[in-house]
Amino acid sequence: MKKPRGIILYEGPSNLTGDPIVVVAVLKSGNRKTGNMVQTYIIRSDMDPVAAIKLVADDAVCGGCASRQSVGGHCYVNVGQSVLAVYKAYKRGSYVEAKGEALEYLVGRSIRFGSYGDPAAAPTFVWKMLAGLASNVTGYTHQVAHKSFDRELLNYCMVSADTPRAALAQHAKGVRTFRVKTPEGSLLPNELECLAESEGLTCIECGVCNGGDGKNVAISVHGTFENRYIDRYSKANIIAVG
Repeated sequence: MKKPRGIILYEGPSNLTGDPIVVVAVLKSGNRKTGNMVQTYIIRSDMDPVAAIKLVADDAVCGGCASRQSVGGHCYVNVGQSVLAVYKAYKRGSYVEAKGEALEYLVGRSIRFGSYGDPAAAPTFVWKMLAGLASNVTGYTHQVAHKSFDRELLNYCMVSADTPRAALAQHAKGVRTFRVKTPEGSLLPNELECLAESEGLTCIECGVCNGGDGKNVAISVHGTFENRYIDRYSKANIIAVG
């Protein structure tokens, strides 16, 4: 078959709210930080992602994440560009279903879980299947406290932490974290600075954020709304460090 632009991995109810969602794997990426990873987008299938943010209906794909732009958070994703483009392509029928030859295009690829949206919104079997095909995966979740959270997902995803205290609470449970910090904030003793930030490596070149085993990672907040994080969490980044 002709190489598809993207593959539909799941269509059905969100694990977080029950609203309809779709998970799409886009096979080519120009993302300079990640490199040419397969990017997976978790979006509502019944409304465009910009509208979902305006209506605060993005909880179907992002749960109660405090980083959501819809609730004044600092999420760096430019939803009006790549995410909206994926939604429009999905509605045009530009993507193929995840079966037969289509899956061969995922074999041996480095795959990013949740380029937009939280992997916990979709059934874990989706991510387990992808991990079995991929050479390497990266993924992060904010949903460990959600009543429907499947802890098997921690085999493939690190826990997103917004403060040192939140990260330490997960470390005490033996869970890896990827933490956002203020630019001047210190690393915890058991953290590694994201190598994209410290050494300019792409995620494909690095491979540290590969699921349940390995080091904890921290990165300075970035993106259009980074000041929202700094305003909210600057003190929290000072208290609990050390």
